[in-house]
Amino acid sequence: MKIDYAGIVTRPKSPDVERQGREVVEWFRARNIRAELNRIEPDMSLVIVLGGDGTLLHVSERASSYGLPVLGVNLGNLGFLTEVSADEMYQTFETLLLDDEVHIERRIMLSAAYVNGVTGEKSPAVNALNEVVIVKKSTEAMVRLRCWADREYVTTYRADGLIMATPTGSTAYNLSAGGPLVHAELEAIVLTPICPFMLESRPVLLGADSKIVTHLLAPAGQVKVIVDGSLQWNITENDYLLVERAEHPLLLVSSLWKSYFNILRTKLNWGGDTADQPLPAKVCRHC
Repeated sequence: MKIDYAGIVTRPKSPDVERQGREVVEWFRARNIRAELNRIEPDMSLVIVLGGDGTLLHVSERASSYGLPVLGVNLGNLGFLTEVSADEMYQTFETLLLDDEVHIERRIMLSAAYVNGVTGEKSPAVNALNEVVIVKKSTEAMVRLRCWADREYVTTYRADGLIMATPTGSTAYNLSAGGPLVHAELEAIVLTPICPFMLESRPVLLGADSKIVTHLLAPAGQVKVIVDGSLQWNITENDYLLVERAEHPLLLVSSLWKSYFNILRTKLNWGGDTADQPLPAKVCRHC
């Protein structure tokens, strides 16, 4: 991978991580590669995120708008998106500089905006890598959310809220709410109700180009719209939320040594078996 200019972004308010970020900057500069700390510029070759998944989510909108590949180094807790461990960091950098066969995944993102039910005015759009969530405040009663996809009526959810997730976000809030795992390289949008009143309300998988409209029906108290874990808006009854595929995907540099399912097993204990089970050679030759 040809790297002329690297941006190193560190987890905010973390002196230890910022110190490591400065060391990474010096590592690249020692190899005559321009590098800057906590800056993202459109002419960069690569953005390296040091921290956890939250840090990567924070930079995803800007990096995707510039079309910059992003490499996540996990210095946090879980680190499902930040696939590279601290111990693998410099070995990964060396390999990237020497290897042209770097695998970059195009992770779809979502664009969300809301329409005021009284004035009809639309808010500026914001992007999400993981999910857009409509959720009631903890003391409020269930909400009713009428949903359309591509102007076709889907259903009216009676629930604590609704998650609209990307395949990348399917391992996050969506999974905790009983939604499906969706392979990160697929292009789709998952609708998962939160604590639905009716057991028949099940997650729905839509095409990635679906345009989703959700109407908050009366009566309703104040409801929150959370985008990638951050409160974005408070909406009220008769407001509408619009969600669709964002214009630009996130270009995510995948781990050089770990597969998608390896990461699922080791970091989420998925399937209860973390050991790799190689396919026998006599079968491999037919696959």
